[in-house]
Amino acid sequence: MADITKEINRRRTFAIISHPDAGKTTLTEKFLLYGGAINLAGSVKGKATARHAVSDWMEIEKERGISVTSSVLQFEYDNYCINILDTPGHQDFSEDTYRTLMAADSAVMVIDASKGVEAQTRKLFKVCAMRHIPIFTFINKMDRDARDTFDLLDEVEKELGIATCPVNWPIGSGKGFKGVYDREKNEVLTFSDTEKGTREGHTEIISMEDEQKLTDFIGDAAKEKLQEELELLEGAGAEFDLDEVRAGDLTPVFFGSALTNFGVEVFLQHFLEMAMPPRPRKADTGEIDPLTNDFSAFVFKIQANMNKAHRDRVAFMRICSGKYDATMNVKHIQSGREMRLSQPQQIMADERKILTEAYAGDIIGVFDPGLFSIGDTITLPGKNFRYEGIPTFAPEHFARVRQVDTMKRKQFVKGITQIAQEGAIQIFQEFNTGLEEIIVGVVGVLQFEVLQYRLQSEYNVEIKLEKLPYEYIRWIENGPEIDLAHLTGTSDMKKIKDLKDQPLLLFVNEWSIGMTLDRNKDLKLSEFGRGNM
Repeated sequence: MADITKEINRRRTFAIISHPDAGKTTLTEKFLLYGGAINLAGSVKGKATARHAVSDWMEIEKERGISVTSSVLQFEYDNYCINILDTPGHQDFSEDTYRTLMAADSAVMVIDASKGVEAQTRKLFKVCAMRHIPIFTFINKMDRDARDTFDLLDEVEKELGIATCPVNWPIGSGKGFKGVYDREKNEVLTFSDTEKGTREGHTEIISMEDEQKLTDFIGDAAKEKLQEELELLEGAGAEFDLDEVRAGDLTPVFFGSALTNFGVEVFLQHFLEMAMPPRPRKADTGEIDPLTNDFSAFVFKIQANMNKAHRDRVAFMRICSGKYDATMNVKHIQSGREMRLSQPQQIMADERKILTEAYAGDIIGVFDPGLFSIGDTITLPGKNFRYEGIPTFAPEHFARVRQVDTMKRKQFVKGITQIAQEGAIQIFQEFNTGLEEIIVGVVGVLQFEVLQYRLQSEYNVEIKLEKLPYEYIRWIENGPEIDLAHLTGTSDMKKIKDLKDQPLLLFVNEWSIGMTLDRNKDLKLSEFGRGNM
């Protein structure tokens, strides 16, 4: 047991969240660089000649220079075993991010120093706040002109409702960026624009006591400004309190430049000390402690065709308690089936490593024969609890899908069903028909483009999309009690069903929902699909 406890306690599992272009994928790459997992960091910009970031493995990501799926990366650093969940920053893929945050114990929030808190940051922060996930803030791109540091901190506090505590403090920005002051050690780490893709760089440490050396490096004006800001900070800033950080009420703030590697390793070291090892998880029988319970896990992501050569589906599981051993039998709670997990592996972007063991906090990918769904619980035989379900978000955009070549019906149905099972899209049918008429619902319109691209490249199926005017969807909670054929709706209402044959209603206008409820007194509608609880 001692070994299991030691292994679990050295795990740190976190998600990285940000608005697009704040530098999240670049920061992830630099973490991997320090962990020795890669030797040269890549760039995510969509240039034909550029190296691609390790965490962006799907072809469309490489072409467009955006992350559209969540990658799972594991590496070792300073005797910690680190699992990073790199999430898509683009708002059209926010549902994937919400699910990924369910698998994380803490979050790193990346903010662009020139832009501050942006729309997507707000959205993702709310999910973290709902789950009381500890948040660590990295204010990035200090090597470019940045906004006033106090204004940035003030914005984080006002916009996100969380207190801030700067662990270090920037000296200038852009061309005048000289480094950061370490508040605890009372010293300055000097900045030089190092070779961007490597970890070697020249950072000097200057004690604040060595006034002459400090003046020589940063100049009189910068030194005076720094002293003024530090005095202000002592009077205005929140005190550092680790308990408040771990409760999600206080965010430690760090400054740096992921592109030039500056401040990244310092941030990583502090983060690993402050962040918690795997935490207990809620189940229908109460909280499951990672240290005192046998192996258990839940599925938070399913991805088809990660490797074209394999033509496979991988179910990603977060291990919540105990130790996983590849020789053990496990129980899939939703189906009641006992089995061995097939081809358990850790995935480093598109590289795979077959596993013999893993511990609470780790993320493993297993071959999915079509059995697993998002939110499923896996335990040892004899156990019978379920982890809390992962909510299904209501799509906001809808389109009718038609295949160009009707002879490829089989590939089309297989492809669209598999992509839907990943949770990126939701598929529906006309109420009284089979799969002839398929309607796709997505949270963000860019998902339509990804669907078209993937059906063409992975299943060799060309489709045409006809956008539909509906914007609101409601599940009928008491479907069996309602005579759907005689439901009195509005002229802009459409009856559909999901893949589980649950009836739903689509509306063009929001007011039509209330009107339909008024006309059908027994009808009960819900904004969410049933989870897996």
